[in-house]
Amino acid sequence: MASSGMVYIVGAGPGGLDSLTCRARELLQQAEAVVYDALVDHRLLDLLSPRCETFAMGKRGGQPSLCQADINQLLVDLCQQNRRVVRLKSGDPFIFGRVGSELQALQQANCYFEVVPGLSTALAAPLLAGIPLTDPVWSHGFAVVSAHDPDLLDWEGLARIPTLVVLMGAQHLDDIGRRLHTHGCRGDLPVAIIRWAAQAHQQIWEGSLLSIGRVVKGEELAPCVMVFGEVVKLRHYLRATATAAIAATLPLAGKTVLITRSQDQASPFAQLLQAQGARVLELPALEIGPPSDWQPLDQAIAGLEHFHWLILTSANGVTSFLDRLLSQGKDLRALASLKIAVVGRKTAAVLKQRGLQADFIPPDFIADALIDRFPPPLIGQQLLFPRVESGGRDLLVQGLAARGARVIEVAAYESRCPAGIDRVALAALENHQVDVVTFASSKTVTHTSQMLAQAVGPDWLELFRGVAIAAIGPQTAATCRQVLGRVDLEPLEYTLDALTGAIVAWANASLG
Repeated sequence: MASSGMVYIVGAGPGGLDSLTCRARELLQQAEAVVYDALVDHRLLDLLSPRCETFAMGKRGGQPSLCQADINQLLVDLCQQNRRVVRLKSGDPFIFGRVGSELQALQQANCYFEVVPGLSTALAAPLLAGIPLTDPVWSHGFAVVSAHDPDLLDWEGLARIPTLVVLMGAQHLDDIGRRLHTHGCRGDLPVAIIRWAAQAHQQIWEGSLLSIGRVVKGEELAPCVMVFGEVVKLRHYLRATATAAIAATLPLAGKTVLITRSQDQASPFAQLLQAQGARVLELPALEIGPPSDWQPLDQAIAGLEHFHWLILTSANGVTSFLDRLLSQGKDLRALASLKIAVVGRKTAAVLKQRGLQADFIPPDFIADALIDRFPPPLIGQQLLFPRVESGGRDLLVQGLAARGARVIEVAAYESRCPAGIDRVALAALENHQVDVVTFASSKTVTHTSQMLAQAVGPDWLELFRGVAIAAIGPQTAATCRQVLGRVDLEPLEYTLDALTGAIVAWANASLG
């Protein structure tokens, strides 16, 4: 008997929301479980319902992955639980997506499924690099192959095709060049390698069949798309034309902005900046994890009826508190007698996504405003404040207590410094490719300085020479001045939209 569940095999495209199909977006928003591979852009997971369960499969060459048989069984099990399941794959699932065994397993288990196509990286990567795969003069056709096992390919035939696109060939670049040259391709045949196509940290290298190995020596290439053919020569002309057109309309075109952020959170801020034409790199500077002890929070949840207000000052606070509430066998009805105060639009938005409406949001999006404008009466009121375990400010607690409230602080999560720094972001700073670096909290400032000091040494501050430093609010700006010696951009309103506007205004002023 067939399950009433459904599995959707969905192509995610090369990365980000821009290349996601409307059908894929709809399915992700409705999914009850998502099974995804390592190459899938994690920003897509922002589309999921908070109640959607996610399963990371790995499936990247040379790294730990769940075996295919276990993935097949997982899909069957989820479907037989009568759930809407999305199997999310990078690019298009039928172009080297290895979905045959998954579909066969679903068929054998009488599970319903649907395949949703995606934009293949084989097509999108050359396009986004400005390389046309066909041209009336240079290329009347092209071939796409996987070089996972070069011995399986007909290199004599491939050498006669005007344009060759190679996937999964990062570990075999020298072998590919040797085989093509042996079968008649010129040594000066143009070659382009595109790493992390469509991502903010996309990299492109160019060379010839005989020189490309030297060009990329010592570089991490995977995941990449390789293009062999005369059409690579057209990239410079097409890119120059496109850049001129973009520069005429978008204020941040040609600017690179480095965002410091939480390690496990995608950044909507990046989308705001990209919409203004910026190239965006992201530097994880916060690692969110559980507190060292859940007991104080669990005790507070058990006694919610004794509190008058719940105070939430961050998206992490909302998520951590509500997740723990559910884990303790309660639901949102347990909060019925509480009023909720939040700091910041993002915090309020995350709360709303979880089905709750804030009763009070101060007009200025900082904790200080919560003290000044908190609705009376406060005398005799008991306030529950789930917060970060260490490093948070005490001003809010002291200020509310001074107005007569009793504030119960409990650790709901901890934010730590990541063990190592992102290599792409570090390389961009070292090569002076960053125009602006942004900080949305004091901890991102201190953690970034710690990681840079560990990676570079005592002269790490030199990496910020010529880089504009942008802070979202006065407390973060104060930390920038203390740690970095200055702050260059600070919006009047403490929101990501306002910070984007401040960066745009800075860019326009620099042109004048």
